[in-house]
Amino acid sequence: MTAPLKHSDLVTVDVALGDRAYDIVIGRDVLPSLGARIAALRPGARAAIVTDRNVAKHWLEKALASLSRAGVEASHIIVEEGEGSKTYAGLERVSEALISAKIERNDLVIALGGGVVGDLAGFAAAILRRGVDFVQVPTSLLAQVDSSVGGKTGINSPQGKNLLGAFHQPVLVIADTAVLDTLSPRQFRAGYAEVAKYGLLGDEAFFTWLESNYADIFAGGPAREHAIATSCRAKAAIVARDERETGERALLNLGHTFGHALEAATGFSDRLFHGEGVAIGMVLAAELSAELGMIGQSDARRVKTHLAEVGLPTHLQDIAGFAQEGLADADALMTLMAQDKKVRRGRLTFILLGAIGRAVIAPDVEPSLVRDFLKAKLRRTK
Repeated sequence: MTAPLKHSDLVTVDVALGDRAYDIVIGRDVLPSLGARIAALRPGARAAIVTDRNVAKHWLEKALASLSRAGVEASHIIVEEGEGSKTYAGLERVSEALISAKIERNDLVIALGGGVVGDLAGFAAAILRRGVDFVQVPTSLLAQVDSSVGGKTGINSPQGKNLLGAFHQPVLVIADTAVLDTLSPRQFRAGYAEVAKYGLLGDEAFFTWLESNYADIFAGGPAREHAIATSCRAKAAIVARDERETGERALLNLGHTFGHALEAATGFSDRLFHGEGVAIGMVLAAELSAELGMIGQSDARRVKTHLAEVGLPTHLQDIAGFAQEGLADADALMTLMAQDKKVRRGRLTFILLGAIGRAVIAPDVEPSLVRDFLKAKLRRTK
């Protein structure tokens, strides 16, 4: 790994998508540059900020001030926090508000918030007037390293996570690492799961570096910018090669087949944050990989040990209210996994590990094997 960045370093990561390429600007205190960057990118455009109540308390005024200084006329829409806003009703409310704000085809939607706001605002932008540009200003670690990059937008169905959506690339991403200082420890840990994912799926050296440097990332030291930039570069490279997930982009779903089912089983509630579901899902994926003989048991233990060390849940039994609504039922979890977007003609596809730092797409994993695996994990005590 290269030496960690200094706080003063500004990093720009290019997402190379031809005439739809865009920059991810990463660094401390880059939010004040939002207005100037938008004015330069889309002269004369108006903007509507979509944010949630908690983020608005901290960052909405600063974002509006930046836009005002640059002469960008802006309005704002505030939604409720959490996955409950990623619904048909939430999409309708944001879409109607954007229409009322007279956002036109040559204007911009700005997603100021975490993954929920980014997915919701991005999907609304994708369908408003058949598509208007949008800018991502991610305010959570998870959003900065994952959901704000790559153009996946969408809402949840009662039947599963992110089953309704569109690929709609942003025209700019502003990742101000200083805004992460306002996150709760639990929110930051949940985002860290996605950082660890990039090491596990394609960069063993990065995972090793994380094992030694995670404390500085959590403390807000220069390792934080380094981890975010490395994660963004990894995702940008995969997105550039496979924008619409017809091949290797599926590797980014390491831990998500299990994780999304667990989120659905807990009602997309605060009982299980997305990153927490991914953490448990990555442990399960590593352990299933070991059971299939793809990696050694020591590698599976290494995955679990690191995630547990940073305070993430690693067992199904770590989920609040574990015995409730289907979490202790392997068949119910299998039914939820059958709604996964990687399912093809009813056959499950998992992202598993061939090594630490090398994820593989495993189509047609035998359902009975997965069911027995889950039953064994459900019988396990902590």
